[in-house]
Amino acid sequence: MRSLIISSCALIAALPVMAGPPQTRKSPTTDTYHGVSVSDDYRWLEDWADPRVREWSDAQNAYARSVLDGLPGVEDIRARLTELEKSVSAEHMHIVPIKGGLLAMKNQPPKQQAMLVWLASADDLTTERMVVDPNQIDSSGSTTIDWFVPSDDGKLVAVSLSEGGSESGTVHVFDTQTGKKLGENDVIPRAHGGTAGGSLVWAHDGSGFYYTRYPRTGERPPQDMDFYVQVYFHKLGTQTAEDTYVIGKDFVRIAEVVLETDPTGRWLLVSVQNGDGGEFEHHLRNPKGAWSKLDGFADKVVEANFGEKALFLVSRDGAPRGKVLRLDLTADDAMLTARDAREIIPEWTGSIATDFFANAGLTAGSSRLLVLYQAGGPNQLRMFDLDGELVGDVPLPPVSAVNEIVRTRGDDMLIATETFITPPQWMSFDASSNALRRTRLFQTSPVNFSDCEVVRELATSKDGTKIPISIIRHKGMGGALDPASGGKDKSPVSGQPGKSGTPGWSLPAPTILWGYGGYGLNQSPAFSPRRAIWLEQGGVFAVANIRGGGEFGEEWHRSGNLTKKQNVFDDFQAAARHLIERGYTSREKLAIMGGSNGGLLMGATFTQQPQLAKAVVSSVGIYDMLRVELSPNGAFNVTEFGTVKDPAQFKALHAYSPFHHVKDGVDYPAVLMLTGANDPRVDPMHSRKMIARLQAADPEGTFLLRTSANAGHGIGSSLQERIEQNVDIYSFLFHELGVEYTPRAAR
Repeated sequence: MRSLIISSCALIAALPVMAGPPQTRKSPTTDTYHGVSVSDDYRWLEDWADPRVREWSDAQNAYARSVLDGLPGVEDIRARLTELEKSVSAEHMHIVPIKGGLLAMKNQPPKQQAMLVWLASADDLTTERMVVDPNQIDSSGSTTIDWFVPSDDGKLVAVSLSEGGSESGTVHVFDTQTGKKLGENDVIPRAHGGTAGGSLVWAHDGSGFYYTRYPRTGERPPQDMDFYVQVYFHKLGTQTAEDTYVIGKDFVRIAEVVLETDPTGRWLLVSVQNGDGGEFEHHLRNPKGAWSKLDGFADKVVEANFGEKALFLVSRDGAPRGKVLRLDLTADDAMLTARDAREIIPEWTGSIATDFFANAGLTAGSSRLLVLYQAGGPNQLRMFDLDGELVGDVPLPPVSAVNEIVRTRGDDMLIATETFITPPQWMSFDASSNALRRTRLFQTSPVNFSDCEVVRELATSKDGTKIPISIIRHKGMGGALDPASGGKDKSPVSGQPGKSGTPGWSLPAPTILWGYGGYGLNQSPAFSPRRAIWLEQGGVFAVANIRGGGEFGEEWHRSGNLTKKQNVFDDFQAAARHLIERGYTSREKLAIMGGSNGGLLMGATFTQQPQLAKAVVSSVGIYDMLRVELSPNGAFNVTEFGTVKDPAQFKALHAYSPFHHVKDGVDYPAVLMLTGANDPRVDPMHSRKMIARLQAADPEGTFLLRTSANAGHGIGSSLQERIEQNVDIYSFLFHELGVEYTPRAAR
C-alpha cells in the first residue's frame, strides 16, 4: 500500500469563519470484546447511506472551508503550488519494451491524468505518439489508467481504467498503432480493485489473456464481492460471460494475485499474497498445462521472477533480509517446487527490496542478475552473474531510490532513479562496463535544490533501536546544530558536513516530519517539487524510516506489526524528539504528517503524546482499530494489524486505537484530516468518527475534516485536486507554525 492523499473536488468561495464546528449528536453504543466493554458515541457516522451522515459531512466541509479559505496568504500559496506542479516537465513511468519500441505512462502537467504513449526508444522523444489518453476519455479528469499490459507482439495493449478514485478497474483493449479500442466483447469488468489490486498477462500467440477476476453480480453475496479473486482466460472477440476459469478456487479469501509468464510465454506463474501482511505462495503451470504449487505461505518465498531459462526466487527462510534461489526450467512436463531450487546468493547486510505488484527485487538479463537492496531507506543495486557470483555494485547517486528496472535486450537495462532533491530520470545501464548514462527520459523542475542537502541521522527509540531519519535542509543550517564541531555538523550516518554562513536560515526552523511504518513498505527517497514551498520559507522536511517498513528486512517489518505495532509509534516519537533535541525545531514549530497507515501513525502519535507537535496533517487514515476489519479492505489488513477475535491482538489494538484514546479536556494539537468519499482502501468513516470525537473532547481546538466527493485513497486524483489539497495543507501548516508566507519575489 502506498501512502497517497486526496483533495477537494471543487473550490468554494471564501466564507466567514464559523464560530465553531457543527455539533455532533451522540448515540452511545457498547461492545464487549473478551470481557472488555468499549463504548462508541459515533457509530452512526459509519453509515454513508444515511442522509444524516452526508448532511453532517457537508457541514464539516463547510466549516473546514470557512477556516482554510480565510487563512493568510492562501492565494499566494495557491499561485506558487500551481507553478511548482504545472511547470515540471513530463515524467515517463512504467516502461514496457515491445517489438519496435517502448510503451510508457507519461505524466505531463497541466494534463490532469497520466497517458499511455509509444516511443521508439528512451533517446528519441520525437517519435512519441499517443495510445490512450484518459484526459480525452473523460474531460472531468476523474478517469485514470490503473495499469496496462501489451501483447507479446506489441500490437495490442490491455488497459485497466477506473473512475473517481474508486480503483474499480475495467479492462479495455486498444490497438497500439492507432489507439483504436476493440469491440465491447473485449471489455472486461471488475479486473482490478482497491482491495486486491489486479493483474493480466497475454497468451503468447495473442489470442487472449489471463486476468484477475473479482466476483460478478450474483456469484457471491454482496459482502463477498471484494474477495475471492480468481484467474480467468478471455479469448479475444468473445463475450466475457464465456471466459474460462483457470485457477483460484482454492486460494484464500483475501488473496491478492499477480500473473507473469516467462519470455517464451510457455510457463505461467501465479503469485498469491495472503492479504497485506507479507505471506506469499506461488503456483507454476508448465508448458504441458499441469500445475504445481511451488511453495506455501510458511515457506517464506516472497518474490519470483523469470529469467530466460530459470525462475529466480527471493526467500526469507532463515534469511530475514532475503537470499536468492535459482530454479531451472527444465523439461516441459516438469512438476517443479521451490525445494528444487538452489541457493545462489546468500543473505547480505542489505535487505532485498521486494515489491509484490512490481517484482522489483530481481531483474534477470541474458547473463547478469541485478538485485535491488534496501539500506535503511536509500537503495543499493548489485550485479551478479546468473550463478550468483558478484560482479560489482552499480553506481547510484547518494541517498537515492531505484523506482524501476526494465530489461530491454540481452543484459541492457533501463533504470529509473531519483533523490529527495533531484527529479526522476531514466538511466541506460551497460552491464559490460557497469556504467550508467542518462537517457532523454528525465524530468526537469522549476525549482533548483542545489542550495539544499540531505543528511541522514539516527534517533534512539524507546527500546534502544536506532531509527534513521533523512533530513532535507538548507546548507546554511548545518553550522548551528553542533557548536562544538566548529561550525560543522557531522551526520552520524552520512558523515557529510553541513555548511555554515548562509544568511537567512535560522534554527529552530518550522519542520515537517513524515512517517509511515507498515506492510514492509520502504520509505525511499522521493523527489517532490511542491516541497520547495516549505524549504523556501526556511523550513526543514524530514522522513523517518521507522519499524513496520522493510528498510532493514522482514525482522524490521515484523517488529512493527500485529502485537508489536507500538514500536512504530515509539520510533516516530523518538524521531520527533531527536529533531527537537538536535535543535532543528521546537514543539511550537514541529508538524507531523502521514497518510493511510501513516494516518494511523498520526492518530496514535498525537493521542499518546499530545504535546509533541504543534500541528498534524493526517490523510485517509485509520483510527478505529476495533472496527477496521469490518470493511472489505480492512479484512485484507488483518494479516498486518491483527483481529479483535484474537485476545492478544485485541489487547494490542485496543491499547493504541486512536479513536479510543481521545480524552476529554486534553489540549490536542491542531489537526487537518483529509479523506475521499470513494476510498476503497480506508473507509472514510474513520476520519468522520475521529474528528467528531476530537471536537467533543477539546472544544477550543482546531480540528478540520476535508472530504472530497470525487476522490478515493489518492490514486487517480487529478492534478488540480492534488494542487488544491496541498494549498490547504501548506496554508494550514504555515498558519499553525507561525510562519508568515512570503512570496519569493518579496524575499
